[in-house]
Amino acid sequence: MLSAFKTFYEKLVTGRPKTVLAVVVLLTLAAAAGLPRFKIDASADSLTLETDDALDYYRKIAKRYATGDFLVVTYKYRHGDLFQDESLATLGNLRDELVQVDGVESVQTILDVPLLYSPKPAISEISDGIRTLSTPGTDKDKARKEFLSSPIYRDLILSPDGQTTALLVNLELDQRGIELVRERDALRRKRNEEGLTEAEAARLEEVSQTYLEHRTRMDLESRERVAEVRGILDGYRADAELFLGGVSMITADMIAFIKSDLVVFGVGILLFIIVTLLIIFRQVRWVLLPLATCIVTAVTMLGLLSWLDWRLTVISANFVALLLIITLAITIHLSVRYREFIAQNPDWTREDLALAAVRFMAKPCLYTALTTIVAFASLVVSGIRPVIDFGWMMVIGVSLALVMSFLVIPAALVLLPKRSDGVSQDNSHAFTLLFSRFAERRRGIVLGAAAVAAVISVAGATQLRVENRFIDYFDSSTEIYQGMLVIDRRLGGTVTLDIILDKPEQEEPAFEGEEDPFAAEGGDEYGKAEDPFAVEEDPFASEGQGVQDSYWFTVAGLNKIEKLHDYLEKQPEIGKVQSLATLYKVARDLNNGPLNDFELAVARTSLPQEITDVLVEPYLSLEHNQARITLRVMETDPNLRRDELIQRIYDYAHNDLGIAPENIRQTGLLVLYNNMLQSLFKSQILTLGAVFIGILLMFLVLFRSLWLAIIALIPNMLAATVVLGGMGLAGIPLDMMTITIAAITVGIGVDHAIHYLYRFRAEFAKDGDYVATMHRSHATIGRAMFYTAVTIIAGFSILALSKFVPSIYFGLLTALAMSAALLGSLTLLPLLLLLIRPLTAPEARGKPAVVTEGEGEARAVAE
Repeated sequence: MLSAFKTFYEKLVTGRPKTVLAVVVLLTLAAAAGLPRFKIDASADSLTLETDDALDYYRKIAKRYATGDFLVVTYKYRHGDLFQDESLATLGNLRDELVQVDGVESVQTILDVPLLYSPKPAISEISDGIRTLSTPGTDKDKARKEFLSSPIYRDLILSPDGQTTALLVNLELDQRGIELVRERDALRRKRNEEGLTEAEAARLEEVSQTYLEHRTRMDLESRERVAEVRGILDGYRADAELFLGGVSMITADMIAFIKSDLVVFGVGILLFIIVTLLIIFRQVRWVLLPLATCIVTAVTMLGLLSWLDWRLTVISANFVALLLIITLAITIHLSVRYREFIAQNPDWTREDLALAAVRFMAKPCLYTALTTIVAFASLVVSGIRPVIDFGWMMVIGVSLALVMSFLVIPAALVLLPKRSDGVSQDNSHAFTLLFSRFAERRRGIVLGAAAVAAVISVAGATQLRVENRFIDYFDSSTEIYQGMLVIDRRLGGTVTLDIILDKPEQEEPAFEGEEDPFAAEGGDEYGKAEDPFAVEEDPFASEGQGVQDSYWFTVAGLNKIEKLHDYLEKQPEIGKVQSLATLYKVARDLNNGPLNDFELAVARTSLPQEITDVLVEPYLSLEHNQARITLRVMETDPNLRRDELIQRIYDYAHNDLGIAPENIRQTGLLVLYNNMLQSLFKSQILTLGAVFIGILLMFLVLFRSLWLAIIALIPNMLAATVVLGGMGLAGIPLDMMTITIAAITVGIGVDHAIHYLYRFRAEFAKDGDYVATMHRSHATIGRAMFYTAVTIIAGFSILALSKFVPSIYFGLLTALAMSAALLGSLTLLPLLLLLIRPLTAPEARGKPAVVTEGEGEARAVAE
């Protein structure tokens, strides 16, 4: 079977090269036709664990409390005090324009939120009407004081200096999207755990497609909405300092960053490839052939993704750069070997030269591609959907790169006229021989340096952490960074966290110091005394309200919420906290003392709808007898440790408040992001373990020697450790981008070891001399390794120009990894071969070994 395929391939490439190239061109054009369908996904769904139950709970809570997405606009008047008439008029005009934007449900500002302390009314007077800053005769100084100090607005709507305010642009809740995605995820869970019936499988396919189409439409509308809001803000920048924040805005900007990086770095790497190939080969054909192969591979792969509606995410944004560089590496190895053959055998035909290069490089290139595929395939264990997708994209992409390289390069060489000029003048092997001489003469230094690097790297790797600041993903010049900074420092934090409290099985008595004056001995079944004013049906309750029927709207429940609320406010990482305790505090202030359950019921029936909308409905679910505490975490806090904060809150609720574990749960973007981060350590271990095991097995198949397999792995394990250790020592956290670097390091870096060992074994068969074989290998395959490594290192370094910090880390760390892998393959790897001597000396041959001009010169230089 394999022999028949080999014969077919060789006849096809040498006998019908024009047909081969024509088919490649047609395939590329067909793929390119799908490029207008190409999409990028930067939604919150792409930043979460695929099987995270917390994600479904988050969506359920969002629907229950009608918590839609929102945008935040910070406003600081440029021409005077925030509360002067001109400033408030400008703010009002801005609010009125924003509320007209499609998809905006409401806009909340200091102009229209209810004032309860300016002046403070009696609790019985609240129903007479609510005053706002827009109400004629409102005392602005008292309003400013209320915004700065009241339990409702403190740290929420006005900065401590009283000069920056926030406009909260509430967006319509995507009820349809939540319903679709929850149904899809429920079917997915059942499929993974129990299996689906034929009808359920069909429904899963249908609902998945429907949700994808729905989300595509909603994402487009969201980006258009953000653009429209920005257009409105631009009209006010002369009068006010404005920043825009919010998940929708971050998503829109991240998509813009990804698109920019695709274009800028794709073009930049292509230009770099041209310059590199010109410097290396100094001939136009050796520039055009690898370049054409890279472009054909990238266009075909992107077109395939477009036709399949497989979307790039933040994680896979560097997919194109990786694919170009991997393709280039394969083409350079083919080109260098072809040039070696034409220098050694100038009288061979074009077909003979092309086939000789292909035959010699087929096995090492196949195995280098397979090891790279194993590395990327290992990413599927991460459990993070964009990381999984990135892994599969690269598996397909590397396979395509291998196929295209072995079709385009040999077919084109068969058609092009044979040229050997300039080949023998390539003296770059003199540089690579410096490494082989150093490895031979400075063995102690090489081994000592490797040991020191390993110890330091292992120590650094123990310092690795997954905690990071989302704000650090962005350059300080971006609006995302500046907006998050303003909101965090002046307006109570950015990242949301919700604490959900369910009714306990048995309600506890009121807390100490909050005794119900109507309480008597011998309470009811829940331990509460009978209220002499209680009637079977509360005469104050209007239809459908019944807040007093909730455990959480009693003195006992509110006291418990207040204790937790106050504890949260004292945590240094937490900004604004909101809950029913806010209403409870205000009610006590207006009542000039504590309230009992009966007074709470009376007060509740007196609340106008404006107060209920702000202080009750977002924090209480009557249907589920459930309370909700919302808070915002300050993302810019350098001491933020999400997992520790979440556990600290649970510990306080369980140990100090006596809330049973089943009655409290945390949700929100902070929890989802933390779950993803915490999975990275486990994922990193599984990923590296899978990579090393897979590559070790492939080495055993390729070299049929355990010693050679181990020798090949050692430099690459060291390179991966150097990268992880460098991250730990530099304080660079593991995240969705950097988690892939170790696998990529091994997958691509091990290519050097395969090519070197394959060539070393072939050279060793000539004379059985380890030292001479090392020098010859450095002079031949060492050049190709050096060319490809330099190309990869410089190509990834271009990513340092990105405004998206994870891309910068990805580029620089991968460049570091490739540098370590190259250095290890040119020094430590050959030295291990000299010391361990895993190869058997060849038997005496009947004819002398052929020594080429380049090899003879290499030996002379080495000696």
